[in-house]
Amino acid sequence: MSGRLTRLVCTAALAAGTVLVPLPAVAVPEPGEPSVARLLTDLQRLYREAERATETYNATEEKLKAQRAEVRRLDGELSRVRLSLHDSRGAAGRLARQQYQGSTEISSYVRLLLARSPQHALEQGHVIGQLARERAETVGRLTGSEKKADELARKARTALDKQLALAERQKKDRDEVRGRLTDVEEMLASLTAEQLVDIGELEEKGVEEAQRDLVTSGALGAGPAEPSSAGEKAVGYAVRQLGKPYEWGAEGPRTYDCSGLTSQAWDHAGTSIPRTSQEQWERLPRVPLDELRPGDLVVYHRDATHVAMYLGAGEVVEAPRTGERVKVSPIATHPILGAVRPDGDQAREAR
Repeated sequence: MSGRLTRLVCTAALAAGTVLVPLPAVAVPEPGEPSVARLLTDLQRLYREAERATETYNATEEKLKAQRAEVRRLDGELSRVRLSLHDSRGAAGRLARQQYQGSTEISSYVRLLLARSPQHALEQGHVIGQLARERAETVGRLTGSEKKADELARKARTALDKQLALAERQKKDRDEVRGRLTDVEEMLASLTAEQLVDIGELEEKGVEEAQRDLVTSGALGAGPAEPSSAGEKAVGYAVRQLGKPYEWGAEGPRTYDCSGLTSQAWDHAGTSIPRTSQEQWERLPRVPLDELRPGDLVVYHRDATHVAMYLGAGEVVEAPRTGERVKVSPIATHPILGAVRPDGDQAREAR
């Protein structure tokens, strides 16, 4: 990581209060009470279910945005074709009037038969051919415009039906997220202050152990790696968001969810990436953990439902979960699925 970027990360991390403190001992539960470990497992499960529902909602939202754009495109194209159809019908009407008035190729053919000279006959023949071609073109345009208008109208209706179905699915996804968050809130409300402290301490202890095991294993590589210019910009944007609240479905600038933060950071760096963590994992180039560089995205859990941005030195910046704020965390805060590099294709092309 460059010196300027290191200073930026460190300053922002300190401002957000990310310094860890020694952990006190965890209280022993009373007989009959669930253990702190069980409470932590249950709470983490509820958080994960809420995050999974959030990413499903985000995916539907992206599909709905794309479908709305498709409906607008089809509506615009249909309007243009209908205007063309109107013009073609006007031209066809003029042809019909000319035929009725005897000014089409039929009367020209009669004049050809009555021509006084061969040269005049040839000239009349040219007129007949030209009129015939114009008539054929007009009829062809009319027929083609009618077929195209009918086809576009069918596509537009289908696209609108799909948009309405996606909107209905989005409402269900939204209700699912809210239901999962209610489960989290109800569990938190059922816990005593002492239990909440114990759960937090046990969770931090687990993260510390996982981080220590990951670092000592050498899985993160031997030394620091320099970010690409785009990666440095993405990291710079992400750390400037430290301290802002997590909000499901949010893409900034005041609040973020996990993939909203990473997608917006790379968008501000000039690289458009998928909106959801699952799509980021599926569609972006994979990179081994021992080749991580700042700006790469670390994806978590087997179903790729959480994502953070690598800062270097075994740390990531993340929008963690409901009730928390964007912060710097150890890379092993969650079970790691793998990592991706948003500008990996460009890097390979450059080489």
